[in-house]
Amino acid sequence: MKSPGFFLVNAITGYRVLASIALFLIAGAGRLDWFQWLLPLSFFTDLIDGPLSRKLKVSSTFGAYMDSIGDDLTVLAGIYGVYVFKNGFLHEHRISIAVMLTLFIAQILFAWIRYGKLSSFHTYLAKTAAIVQGSFLILLFLLPEPIMPLYWLAVAITVADLVEEILLVAIMKTWRTNVKGLFWVMSNQTGKE
Repeated sequence: MKSPGFFLVNAITGYRVLASIALFLIAGAGRLDWFQWLLPLSFFTDLIDGPLSRKLKVSSTFGAYMDSIGDDLTVLAGIYGVYVFKNGFLHEHRISIAVMLTLFIAQILFAWIRYGKLSSFHTYLAKTAAIVQGSFLILLFLLPEPIMPLYWLAVAITVADLVEEILLVAIMKTWRTNVKGLFWVMSNQTGKE
């Protein structure tokens, strides 16, 4: 029987998936006032579900997989919000955004071809990228001007994360969750992968 903590953690993750759909709809309706407050709440749930899962000792492959989907959908909803509400920024930085989106799509396709499903590594670099991306996107909608050093930091960490995940898919023959990163996989390689 599953513990109440299991349902709590999965409800938080499920909220983020549903909230990302709501974010798309809210942005489509042009409601910046709602969007700029729901987006930080969604990113906050991403910060708490992992530590809460570890504290309550309730983790599952399904939960990790749904967490990855919720993370990706939240970031995509944030990018859609940039398209709707901050189109000038999107146009001005279209090359760096296109590079990140291309790597993101390549990583998804590569994982799908290799494993038949999305990757769910939750590497240290991916966690760092999520924090920096979330911080930038939240502040982009709350402040009058974007914080450009934070944007370029988000770009650099996101590109590094996506390249690392593509390499992990290439190296790891079987699908796994909660992989610390490429360094740990390479240093622990046993030949069984």
